[in-house]
Amino acid sequence: MFEPGFFSSQPVHVALIVGGITAVVSAVAGVFTVLRGQSFAGHSLADVSTAGGSGAVLLGMSPLTGFISGGLIGAAAMDLFGIQRVRGRDLATGIVLGASIGLAALFLFLDTSAGAETGATQQILFGSIFTIDSSTVPIVAIFGSASLAVMAAIYRPLLLSSMSSDVAAARGVPVRLVGLLFILALALAVGLSALSIGAILSTALLIGPAAAALRVTRRVGLSIAVACVIGVGATWLGVLLAYDSYYWGSSRRGLPVSFFIVGVTFLAYVASGLPVFHALVDRRPDTAAPDAGER
Repeated sequence: MFEPGFFSSQPVHVALIVGGITAVVSAVAGVFTVLRGQSFAGHSLADVSTAGGSGAVLLGMSPLTGFISGGLIGAAAMDLFGIQRVRGRDLATGIVLGASIGLAALFLFLDTSAGAETGATQQILFGSIFTIDSSTVPIVAIFGSASLAVMAAIYRPLLLSSMSSDVAAARGVPVRLVGLLFILALALAVGLSALSIGAILSTALLIGPAAAALRVTRRVGLSIAVACVIGVGATWLGVLLAYDSYYWGSSRRGLPVSFFIVGVTFLAYVASGLPVFHALVDRRPDTAAPDAGER
């Protein structure tokens, strides 16, 4: 189960810490993303992060700086161009998505043209969690804490506006401000996820555990806890399997962590729909959340 050197390897320690922080932040943000029907926005922010990360590499900066800054700029642009209605919000998301894909393609082309051995494309798109420097851990912890702090501060108005924006507005909730703060927190979560498993796959860690948790229980608080367990479990198991895969053949190449994390997350979502888990569903109306499949 554990190949030699797993527990003593510093890259593994860093991967487990960064992956665990990322999984928790992504799980919390993911539950509200699913409840609010903003999975498309999460996917778009992942593509915006691709542009930011590839631009940062082109400038000789840390990819994390690009992931976070690109995500925050994209989130602000979505709120600036969008309106409160769902149709307008989706149009704004689509506009930002199209622009970010074009920039990402340009920056990745320039990255690969600058040097064939940089590995920028693989690092940005699919992640490289075993190569993260230990000095990055405090930065990840700060960004992760900031995202969680924002969502904790707006938890009740965010929950109410996620259920019904009209009811929230009638009760005096500043729906637009709450939405802006949430999408900024979401951008931080997506940026951290992009660092761990790559920008192109970061949505899987954001949506997968949350969607599975909301199939198991409809209590929002409990669904956040379940999503965290699924996300952290999938990430740590992915790190273990990726490390072990180095010893599976004579090539000694191993398989990427992102493949295993996404695979385990998908299996968790499939398993959450089995009848054995239906008894865990709490349908009390005062704490109930809409089924993930209805979004």
